[in-house]
Amino acid sequence: MMDLPARLEPVLAGLGYELVMLERAGRGLMRIFIDKPGGITIDDCVAVSNHLTHLFTVENIDYDRLEVSSPGLDRPLVKPQDYVRFAGETVTLKLRVPMDNRRRLSGQLVELEGDAVKLIVDGTEMSVDLRNVEAARLKPTV
Repeated sequence: MMDLPARLEPVLAGLGYELVMLERAGRGLMRIFIDKPGGITIDDCVAVSNHLTHLFTVENIDYDRLEVSSPGLDRPLVKPQDYVRFAGETVTLKLRVPMDNRRRLSGQLVELEGDAVKLIVDGTEMSVDLRNVEAARLKPTV
């Protein structure tokens, strides 16, 4: 079995998009979340869906349904470079192991330094080991 995300990343980059996340769900559903500077439109999703449908047919990649969409305003931070790209933004982290009796932290992302996510929570800078981050998302500002 090939590493599908690794296969899709250069294909999508060639089209001007970033692969944010790939999910495989029940009944052959494959969800692909894409992003680009300035955001994603429905036309972007249609173009990527059409391109990937042809690619999957040629490469004999098994799926029944394909969904292509934007990661949304609460975009997940999946790769280390996401933490660099979104420095200065407000984020929410869900931790594997609690820190200060908290499994959820919300604050301003400062930087990724090595394997440590630095953020300011309630006016205090904290450092969280990236391996302790179960999920991270941008927190939309209203």
